[in-house]
Amino acid sequence: MKLLLAILTVIGLSTAFLSAAETNSLRAVIPAIPITRLVDTNTMAKIFDEVKTPFKYGVVIKGADTNELVDCPTVFRSGGKWFMMYVATSNKLGYQTFLAKSDDLLHWQPLGKILSFTQTNEWDAWQADGSIALCDYRWDGSHQPEKYEGKYWLSYIGGAKQGYETDPLSVGIAWTKNPTAAVEWNRLAENPILSGKDPDARVFEKKTLYKTQIIHEKSESLGFPFVAFYNAKLKNGFERIGMAVSKDMIHWNRYGTNPVVANGEEKERGMSGDPQIVKIGEVWTMFYFGAGWKPKVFDTFACSYDLVHWTKWDGANLVEPSVDFDKTYAHKPWLVKWNGVVYHFYCAVGSEGRVIAVATSKDLKAEAAAR
Repeated sequence: MKLLLAILTVIGLSTAFLSAAETNSLRAVIPAIPITRLVDTNTMAKIFDEVKTPFKYGVVIKGADTNELVDCPTVFRSGGKWFMMYVATSNKLGYQTFLAKSDDLLHWQPLGKILSFTQTNEWDAWQADGSIALCDYRWDGSHQPEKYEGKYWLSYIGGAKQGYETDPLSVGIAWTKNPTAAVEWNRLAENPILSGKDPDARVFEKKTLYKTQIIHEKSESLGFPFVAFYNAKLKNGFERIGMAVSKDMIHWNRYGTNPVVANGEEKERGMSGDPQIVKIGEVWTMFYFGAGWKPKVFDTFACSYDLVHWTKWDGANLVEPSVDFDKTYAHKPWLVKWNGVVYHFYCAVGSEGRVIAVATSKDLKAEAAAR
């Protein structure tokens, strides 16, 4: 295999020309860079002040009927409009991915399905939980997804079994030429790109992999342009967040031997999941949800200067159960700052079932009433 790689390097070919078995055998964990600088307490407090959203505006997307549950919002901007990818399941059969549109981030129009059940004997036959990839991660940026090789990309959780996130779940990639159209995205033949069965899979991700966010880190500070963050588990009730890296969006290697964010380590129980990565000034910020290691199910954050070593916020939660529509869960964050207002989209479970709600940094309801 080393000889084959040397030959490929000399003649300028890539691993895309290798067979699936040969490519898989090349997978190995990339050693993590050492700690050089951690985020201090004062900076963490400033980040909290910047991103906090104490005003719950309300439910913005709900299921078509009481049997349909919606989940996992990811939001992007294109052509002067806002779009949200979200997932839905009816009668807990399995998740499929949908698209909605908005002019103002508050009022949303469902457009239709973009990633469906295949209903085959494939690895993703009954689970297709997608989220936008390669979005502008700058906090004051455009929020637009970036093209790579002339295509727009998403990552998705796939599974072969029916039910609510039934194990095992793996990660796939799909692409389209138009991310604002409610049409089926194209899945890669190389899928799944990350699985608990991979030879470089770490101990904490052997059972199931969950939601993945992929960013284009253009400075390649880790030696790779594409960096993925995802939560995974070895056993039920214990989920941690890990990293993977890629040069081409198709072939991936795990980065570091340990998770980058973990909670509840002593009792080996507690969930940290659904990471979203933004950059606020020079500080990388990861929004994620927590459960099982503190009271309630909530959203919080961690910060880093290098994408690898993260300082966890230990202050007030960004959102937590407090009103009827999110009295059970308030979790799975996606935050957007636009025109001076922070919009915090999350999955709310309560009096209206499983829905998508938004909290904001300003009291938009009061401002509207005052006009």
